[in-house]
Amino acid sequence: MTDFAYPWLAGPWHRLQALRERLPHALLFHGPEGIGKTAFAELFAQALLCQAPAPDGRPCGRCDSCGWFSQYSHPDYRRVRPEVLDEDGGEGGDGDANAEDAKETKGGKSKASKTPSKEIKIDQVRALADFMNISTHRQGLRVVVLYPAEALNTASANALLKTLEEPPPGTVFLLVSHSLDRLLPTILSRCRKFALAMPPAAEAMAWLEGQGVNEADVWLAEQGGAPLNALAASESGMREVLDEFLHLLLKPGTDSALKGAEKLQKTPVPQLVAWLQRWVHDVISLKLSGRIRYYPRYRQQLAALADKVDTAGLLRMQKSLNDRRAVAEHPLAPRLVIEDMLLDYARIFPAQARQA
Repeated sequence: MTDFAYPWLAGPWHRLQALRERLPHALLFHGPEGIGKTAFAELFAQALLCQAPAPDGRPCGRCDSCGWFSQYSHPDYRRVRPEVLDEDGGEGGDGDANAEDAKETKGGKSKASKTPSKEIKIDQVRALADFMNISTHRQGLRVVVLYPAEALNTASANALLKTLEEPPPGTVFLLVSHSLDRLLPTILSRCRKFALAMPPAAEAMAWLEGQGVNEADVWLAEQGGAPLNALAASESGMREVLDEFLHLLLKPGTDSALKGAEKLQKTPVPQLVAWLQRWVHDVISLKLSGRIRYYPRYRQQLAALADKVDTAGLLRMQKSLNDRRAVAEHPLAPRLVIEDMLLDYARIFPAQARQA
């Protein structure tokens, strides 16, 4: 029998079994990123196709169907996801994996010259038509897992919508989303939504420690409580770079911005933007409510910064970072982008508070 990879999903799994008697044609699993939603959806897909499921609904892991599923060769199963996840081998699709440097090899030749798409394209959705128009194996269900649903572009979302409006008999769609507000309302209206919450901190900590993660509390806080993201971050080798970046933020100023941009120019810009977004969030949160989320080990320093800056400046910086995050994937000149971002950060502090 297949065990739960993530123990905090055991409760939701039991709730999910109540839907099996009257299974909707489309289920949308949604919740924070980094908690295992995609693994949960794929486990359910395997269970729906399993020939001898366990009493609690989990797949047996031993039948022919489970064998085909584990090899991604089940005739009644399709997985739809962006090319970049195939490049990265991102089976979970629900963590903090960075596939920017991944390369696809075929016939021994690298295809790094073509950047893999981060969108689900219309051709991928249209390709499901043939799959849904043939007889199922052993007259069972067909199952499609699609993730992340917000990777659908306008054309592919509209193509999927047509299928969801007139679902083929015996076909179940399992969609996964980190952000419901990025999906078409019409798609949302045609799916049964199933929420998955962030696990309790103690449970996430215990799991991380079981994976051999040192300073699990620090990694977990920095990832907003998401255990899969915390594990990925702990294995990324970025601790030294992150600490250097945070110490840079403790002393905002023109000189530190220029020197910092030079040192950090090889660090992925989206990563730096995300770190600064969390830092600014903590400064705002401390200023308005006295709470801190991401960097509790820097509470004293963050509180000192919060006393030196006005709320309006922080909110402008937060908006600027949100805008930067949307266009940070492929900067033409990383050093200049980082420099500009750090100079913007320095400017929200009064002159006397800045580093000389």
